[in-house]
This record gives sequence, C-alpha cells and structure tokens, in this order.
Amino acid sequence: MSDKPSVLFVCVHNAGRSQMAAAWLTHLAGDRVEVRSAGSNPGAGVNPAAVEAMAEVGIDISAEVPKILTVDAVKESDVCITMGCGDTCPVFPGKRYLDWQLEDPAGQGVAAVRPIRDEIKVLVEGLIKEIAPEPQA
Repeated sequence: MSDKPSVLFVCVHNAGRSQMAAAWLTHLAGDRVEVRSAGSNPGAGVNPAAVEAMAEVGIDISAEVPKILTVDAVKESDVCITMGCGDTCPVFPGKRYLDWQLEDPAGQGVAAVRPIRDEIKVLVEGLIKEIAPEPQA
C-alpha cells in the first residue's frame, strides 16, 4: 500500500469530466497522488471536445481510454469523487466520498467544455491542498 493518497474519479461513461479531473490531478499534483478514473458504463472513447479543451491548456488526454468501475478501484482509493452524473460507487468504511456537481460535456462543443474544464481545475486545486499539499521548503 502506498503512502500517498489515492483518488478515483467516477462518471458513468468515463469519457469527459472524470478524464479531465484525472488529468488535472496528475498534472497539478505530479507523483504526490495516485490517480484513477472509471465509469459504470464506459464510453467507446474520450470525448473529443474534452481532449481539445485539455490540449488548449497543454494537457494531452488523447491516449486515455474509458475504464470500467470495479470494486477493487474503489477499495484501493482513499477518496472517491463522482462528477454529478448520478453514478455511484460501492461504499466502504474509511473512504471519503465526494460528489462534484458538474455540467455534462457530452455532445457539446469545446466552447461549452472550457468552463467545465476550468471548474474542474479549481476543484482539483482545492482537493490537492487538502490531501497532498506542496512540501514546505
């Protein structure tokens, strides 16, 4: 078991919000946090508008693939965050569960996805301050 906190982002299709959140957390926290994302009904691929919106801020998620939500993924995570999509995680004692109410980017163009991307960044920055703050010099 790792000493670093682990976070699981969950959204039904694991194609938009959860992929952007995982990418932001990986980008902003680096190796201080273990990051996973999954969904109960994974899509065929990551939402192209989400890929484009993240590319605009220098983060490439084009190679990501939607993954199925498993009980093990939840067990191995300290924090499980659903993305306002109505998906649920199995509940285990000692885990922290959050639900971030975010607009669904499915079927929307990049202009509509940008504000969702930016809102996710703010939420991820707050999460990092809580679970994996920068080490003090």
